[in-house]
Amino acid sequence: MADNADNTLIAEPRSVVGSRPAGRLRREGKVPAVMYGLDTETANVTVPSRKLNHILAGESGANTLITLELDGEEHLALARQIQRHPTRGDLLHVDFIRVRRDVAVAAEIPVHLAGEPEGVRDGGILEQLVFTLSIEAKPEDIPPSVEADVSALEIGDQLHIADLRLPPGVAVQQEADELVVQVIVPRVVEEPEAVEAGEEIEGEAPEGEEGEVGPAAEGGEGGEAAASSDESSES
Repeated sequence: MADNADNTLIAEPRSVVGSRPAGRLRREGKVPAVMYGLDTETANVTVPSRKLNHILAGESGANTLITLELDGEEHLALARQIQRHPTRGDLLHVDFIRVRRDVAVAAEIPVHLAGEPEGVRDGGILEQLVFTLSIEAKPEDIPPSVEADVSALEIGDQLHIADLRLPPGVAVQQEADELVVQVIVPRVVEEPEAVEAGEEIEGEAPEGEEGEVGPAAEGGEGGEAAASSDESSES
């Protein structure tokens, strides 16, 4: 975890809630937020948007340990439930969860792949199935990410959760045998067989007979019966 010296936010109390007041605060460069946890009351606050964006853009992202200064007191917190505008990406609202340095918390970290697998050079395809790892660790022990070295994987090889190397103090909350990444054989798309010259395609009439329909085709067995009936009546 990165040093917390540059991760301090000055929080201001927020007494008025609602969409209109929140919009006004955002135009002033502030992000509406709430702070709760550790059996304390929920506090409605605002924090500087620019500074919070800078913190969240760092290596640890939302797992960065933040110090909130509110009414002369300092609160250690992690940013959760980060809401952004769907197109502009502006911060709309954030939940701050109070934490303690000596108590483990739940977090999610990205899984990054390193290296080019041997199997890919041999024509295989690298398939990643787990992109995020659920862990528990003390706030300052949460790693920014976990790296999986796939350079030695050959076609048919796999890496599971148990194969990932994590720093001390980090506990994974997923099954050890869950598949993370594998090198698979590429699927071969079978081309339809070409029709050789002289072969008839099922359902097509032979050349020269197109449009000719016999009595049996018009009426089947009923057509023959009708013809026999006409001959009897003539006689």
